[in-house]
Amino acid sequence: MHQYPAGHVIYRKLTKDYPLIVRGEGCNLFDETGKRYLDACGGAFVANLGHGLSEIPDAMAAQARRASYLTGMSFTSGAVEELAAELAALSPGDLDHVYFLMSGSEATEAALKMARQYWAETGHDTKHKIIALSPGYHGNTLLAMSASARGHYKRFFQPWLVDVRFIPAPYAYRCACRGGEPPCPACSGDALEEAILREGADTVAAFIAEPVGGSSTGASVPRAAWYRRVREICDRHRVLFVADEVLVGAGRTGTWSVMESTGVTPDLMTMGKGIGGGYVPLSAVIAPRRIVDVLAGGSGALAHAQTFSHHPVLCAGALAALRYLREHHLVERSASMGRVLHERLAALRELPNVGDVRGRGLLAGVEFVADKDTRAPFPRAARFAERFTDAAQAAGLMVWPNVGHADGANGDLVMIAPPFVITEEQVGEIVTLFGVTLQAVLRAH
Repeated sequence: MHQYPAGHVIYRKLTKDYPLIVRGEGCNLFDETGKRYLDACGGAFVANLGHGLSEIPDAMAAQARRASYLTGMSFTSGAVEELAAELAALSPGDLDHVYFLMSGSEATEAALKMARQYWAETGHDTKHKIIALSPGYHGNTLLAMSASARGHYKRFFQPWLVDVRFIPAPYAYRCACRGGEPPCPACSGDALEEAILREGADTVAAFIAEPVGGSSTGASVPRAAWYRRVREICDRHRVLFVADEVLVGAGRTGTWSVMESTGVTPDLMTMGKGIGGGYVPLSAVIAPRRIVDVLAGGSGALAHAQTFSHHPVLCAGALAALRYLREHHLVERSASMGRVLHERLAALRELPNVGDVRGRGLLAGVEFVADKDTRAPFPRAARFAERFTDAAQAAGLMVWPNVGHADGANGDLVMIAPPFVITEEQVGEIVTLFGVTLQAVLRAH
């Protein structure tokens, strides 16, 4: 038994009995009893290369033998320099300088601090407000949590949080226009301009958004015009556009970054999760020289020191992961297998209580509803997404739940985001196990 308080671990869930995984291979995980789990969500949208590779740990070991830790205050390393150059080459537009951290939450903190510092150092000290989307999620540290529209995460910590302004996310399944014409203010981008004008453009520092919805909107994809409209609004009102690609980047949606596919360049971009392939905890803020130059010519540094930023072993692992991704054409595979995934997942729409299936590339959201016609969610007390996820794990299928997106409290969906090495046979297994699990949960409901 691996459950609190039987051992000495403070587990993520203190009432759950955790299987102990002893081996991973491709899209599969195996526990100490020999049971196999199909990892259909990459853990937490992280394991894009698949489990069990030797190339990445070998590269980390080689770097650790040369120098295991170097403080970013005093030194740099070949791994840091090479990874930054490769990420700069992959990033859209003028995004060409990289600040390395460990988690997506840290990257959000650093990006928003960079935006605020930029305005302060250019003499626009009144520009301090942040606008974000609801539903939306950007992390669990205090500033990142402030910018996240997740009330159940904030419940204990509200007195410590920053007052962030929220606008409705472009969420076609639940917005006023239902994705049709004419678009509602959320789907057109007009909601952003309304918020900037309401707050006063001279007070707004940044607008932060996931360019494709993560778990908070279940992979909802904005219309193409939304990105252009957001860029035009931010330019006109001198607001920095921060694209949070921690979950949706690194090839997950079929291109290296979502922004690459839109033809729009944000002012700052965060990445994480998949850039280390699950082998290293690494994140990054990617910025243009026009912003970094201001910091260099003013205070001389981003005011966001972290002990493990620019870590050579982590960057060596991420560099090896990036090269493996490129050499095995896995971003292209994410695009092609993404088409297979969505073709096969379309059958789920016929199942009871499946309201919508959506996404891009190897990222999909399946939203559950109590009534398909009205799109009414299950009551939160039913804990439908959690019960489905637990039942799926018992059946050997790993998916990721999300709740609260319908109205801030109610709403149930699960995310599917398998490693890029998934096969067509395994996609079929996902669909089969999903249907079996849903029938079991509904019988017990």
